[in-house]
Amino acid sequence: MQLSIVIPTYNEEQNVGLLYQELRNVLDQLGTNYELVFVDDGSRDGTLRHLLSLKAREKGKKKLKIVQLRRNFGQTAALMAGIKEAKGSIIITLDADLQNDPTDIPKLLQKMEEGQYDVVSGWRHQRQDPIMKRFLSRIAYLLRATLTGERTHDSGCTLKAYRKECFDDLELYGEMHRFIPALLKWKGFRIGELKVQHHPRRFGTTKYTVKRVFKGFLDLLVVAFWQKYSARPIHLFGFLGFLLGFFGVICGIIAVYLKIVENQDLSETFLPTLSILSVILGVQFLLSGILADIAIKTYYKQSSSKNYAVKKVY
Repeated sequence: MQLSIVIPTYNEEQNVGLLYQELRNVLDQLGTNYELVFVDDGSRDGTLRHLLSLKAREKGKKKLKIVQLRRNFGQTAALMAGIKEAKGSIIITLDADLQNDPTDIPKLLQKMEEGQYDVVSGWRHQRQDPIMKRFLSRIAYLLRATLTGERTHDSGCTLKAYRKECFDDLELYGEMHRFIPALLKWKGFRIGELKVQHHPRRFGTTKYTVKRVFKGFLDLLVVAFWQKYSARPIHLFGFLGFLLGFFGVICGIIAVYLKIVENQDLSETFLPTLSILSVILGVQFLLSGILADIAIKTYYKQSSSKNYAVKKVY
């Protein structure tokens, strides 16, 4: 299998049939062996029924694979379920809402080969979304670029092409599908991007809510921490611990000076309380760093995950 197209779907009964036909029209012209992997993420409408009817009409061609999840787990989980079922050496992901254009798939593949990229991310440079959604996406880009250093223009665009080895050691949770380029760049994979088309939604309703924005921000903090401190969390917690402890000692010295030299009543100042609190917090941060370091070592030892990625062994 050369090419796998992974499409997470949730309540898209009016779109899946049209998308299936558009994908077949484009991919049949490529002359490559491909599969379509639709993941039904616990849809409550007729999405699964429509997909099964498409499967029944295949007549032995075996181009369509349907992955049904037991309930709605979210886009990240649906993507990972489809990717794990995909057999292609190149995996392309896109949304099922017809806003991504299948005619951009050959361009993604061409860009990947021209630049020897491991990932090519779609960039919806003329987005057909409400202004508030575009504004939130812009804020998310600035936060992501600041915290992770990854500056792909439109990391939230689902339309992307990946080499299969990108997912050999990558687990995603929550709303972390938006940060796949950042995680892969951290592992040393080459990231490219391509301007793609974006269409207004014709059927159904958007699944993008303020709740998802908040969850995405929390996941961004996890990604930023994992990138910088996954190997040695003691470097972060230890630094904060020493900083707070040093601040507490300074406050204590000032308090002693005021009491002995200036003969001031310390009950009139908050320095003693601040000193003790800072030292206690500093010790707690230091101990947390040691425990986190032990947990990280246990994680890498007991799992197949590594804090490095090998591209090729000659």
